[in-house]
Amino acid sequence: MRIGVPKEIKTQEYRVGLTPESVGELVRAGHEVVVETNAGSGLAAPDAAYEMVGAKILPTAAAVFGEAEMIVKVKEPQPVECAMLKPHHTLFTYLHLAADKPQAEALMKSGATCIAYETVTNSAGRLPLLQPMSQVAGRMSINVGAYALMKTQRGRGLLLGGVPGVPPANVVILGGGVAGVHAAEMANGARANVTVFDRSMPRLEELDVQFAGAVDTVYATQAAIDRAVIEADLVIGAVLIPGASAPKLVTRAHLKQMRPGAVLVDISIDQGGCFETSRPTTHSDPIYEVDGILHYCVANMPGAVPRTSTYALNNVTLPFALDIANKGTKAALQSDKHLANGLNVAEGKITHEAVAHDLDLPFGKPEWLAA
Repeated sequence: MRIGVPKEIKTQEYRVGLTPESVGELVRAGHEVVVETNAGSGLAAPDAAYEMVGAKILPTAAAVFGEAEMIVKVKEPQPVECAMLKPHHTLFTYLHLAADKPQAEALMKSGATCIAYETVTNSAGRLPLLQPMSQVAGRMSINVGAYALMKTQRGRGLLLGGVPGVPPANVVILGGGVAGVHAAEMANGARANVTVFDRSMPRLEELDVQFAGAVDTVYATQAAIDRAVIEADLVIGAVLIPGASAPKLVTRAHLKQMRPGAVLVDISIDQGGCFETSRPTTHSDPIYEVDGILHYCVANMPGAVPRTSTYALNNVTLPFALDIANKGTKAALQSDKHLANGLNVAEGKITHEAVAHDLDLPFGKPEWLAA
């Protein structure tokens, strides 16, 4: 199979779909890989590093799309990239379509087969291709939240962990999944007061054991969230419903009751955000204020640490990319129900039920997969 790796063009996105090491594995398996020039510059991986493992360097994204059968990316295709997709293409990347109807419609129009990292599952019912980026985003959320709390950033002027004689900040984490747990680890390590909310009692029990009681766990009723948010200095939104839009757990009415200069960090922003007042921001302009409350809603947080993020992502995406390349897209999807759960668009249709529901678009699987 001919596999293409374009340079990411989303604002301040420095990751790349395949590392030189991953390209080497694909080439050794008998496949051809074309890479857009400077695609790996964010990793300090020059074109020469890709050429050494057998890749062909092309001057433009258009050239990559023109030669490749499968496109491997990191972030969702931007409009100019959607326009380059054709029915013969397989797109393998993060899509997060539930919060992006224009992208969904553009992908439907392209006729391409689009597999989303974030809805591929495993035998435990988890999301293995989302997990590493959730780990990165969870850990980063505490770093950026602590930074935003500084008075120089218009925050409350608090040190997250306090000092002897001065209490630490109150950190509320909405969601006890992968991102929430990694946020809790970082916040607890910084000596903040940490409370994690979730609707799974088994999960809360696991967290209580994991943190040996050092982190408070609370069942996520709306009333409990209401009380905690008002007293919080930093709220981390880490809610995920696979393929679907995130629920809005913090409303604008909450903001009027919160402490001025408190901070909201919305990890869920790729899925529409779990705060009513969330809107996507960029690394170049990450923070905005609503009713005296600071919001950090960068939609590609892990893009700021591209070397860590790309290698972590490739560790889990490479086996699937190899499977698709070795078997062909249709056969790979037919033989692996977990990979098939990642199929979001095919033959001009939305093929993931939760995505179709949230976008109010028709849902339907291709005959060759539904059989």
